[in-house]
Amino acid sequence: MDSTVAAVWRGGEDIALCEVPVPVPQPGDVLVRVRLATVCGSDRHTVSGRRSQPCPSILGHETVGHIVAIGAGRARAVDGRPLRPGQRVVWSVTFGCGTCDRCRAGVTAKCRTVRKAGHEALDSDWGLSGGYARHVLLPHGLAIAIVDDDLPDKIAAPAACATSTVMAAIERAGHLTGRRVVVVGAGMLGLAAVAAAATAEASEVVAVDPNPRRRDLARLFGATEVAASLDADRNHDVLLEFSGSSAALQQGLRTLDVQGVAVLAGAVAPDSPVTVDPETVVRRQLSVLGVHNYEPRHLPAALSFLTATRTRFPWSELVADPRTLAELPALLAGPGGPSPRYSIAP
Repeated sequence: MDSTVAAVWRGGEDIALCEVPVPVPQPGDVLVRVRLATVCGSDRHTVSGRRSQPCPSILGHETVGHIVAIGAGRARAVDGRPLRPGQRVVWSVTFGCGTCDRCRAGVTAKCRTVRKAGHEALDSDWGLSGGYARHVLLPHGLAIAIVDDDLPDKIAAPAACATSTVMAAIERAGHLTGRRVVVVGAGMLGLAAVAAAATAEASEVVAVDPNPRRRDLARLFGATEVAASLDADRNHDVLLEFSGSSAALQQGLRTLDVQGVAVLAGAVAPDSPVTVDPETVVRRQLSVLGVHNYEPRHLPAALSFLTATRTRFPWSELVADPRTLAELPALLAGPGGPSPRYSIAP
C-alpha cells in the first residue's frame, strides 16, 4: 500500500482530505485499517485554538481498527498475546521512550520525550498517527490491546482515551466501596467514572453537571443522585473532577470530609487559579491528586470494564452514529451534539 486518505489539519478550521503516504511497517510495527474514530473534546480544543500541537497533522486518538499488516518479527499486545492480521485493536494515546527516568519509574505518560497518537507532525517519523484517516501506523513498542468480539466499535473506541483515563483516575482515588463519591462533570469521562463508582459499590454516587441531558444520562450510568451544582453543605469522601471548571473544583474541595481524596482529570485547558487553604488540607488530612492520560495497564483494564458492564449500562448511547471523513471539519468546529461523542467511520 503506497498511500491512504486522511483528514489533514492545517491550523484553525482548515481540515482537508488528502492522500498521505503509508510507510512500510518496520519490524514490530502494526498497520491498522480504521473502523471507527470518536471525536474527543481535546481535538475540538485544538481546532478552536485552546490547545496547541504540531501542524499540519492528523488528529484523532480514540480509535478502533483491525490489523492489516505487521512488520517482520512478532508484535504483542500489552497483555502479552500475539498480534495477527484481522484482530480488532485499540492503542494508547501516549508512547514513551522506555528509558528516561520517568519511564523507568512507571510514569510513561509523562515521558520526557513522549509522543502521542493523533498529535504528531505530518512530516515527522510518525506522521500517520491520527485516527481521522483510513489507516494508522502503530510503531513497535506502542501499547496495543485486543478488542473482544462481543464489544462493539462504538463502545471500544473511547477506551483509547476517555475510559482508560477514568481507569487511571479511579486507581489514584483508591478503593471506592462504601465511600461517598461525587463526580463533577458528566461528559464522556464523567459518565464512565459514575459507572465505575457504581460498579465498585460506592455508598453514593452524586453526578454534578449543569446540563439536564447529561444528568439524565448519569442516572442511567448508576448515579444515585444528580445535581446542577455542588451542595456546599454536603460532605464527600472522593471527588472526581472532569469538568475542567476551576469554580466547580473550588467548591468541590470544600465538600471533602476527613481524609477525603480529590482526583483532578478535567483541567486540560487554562482556567482561573484555585485557592487551597493549607490549614483545611492539614486538619482534614486531604489528598489532591492529578491524572493526565494513563499507563499501558489501564488500556486492557478499560476494555475489561466495558465488557463486564456492556449490558448494565447503555454505552452505545454515548456515541453518535458514524459520519464520513468529509464531514469531520463541521464536527470539530461546530457545536456539540446531544451525544458526548461524535464518531467517524473512514
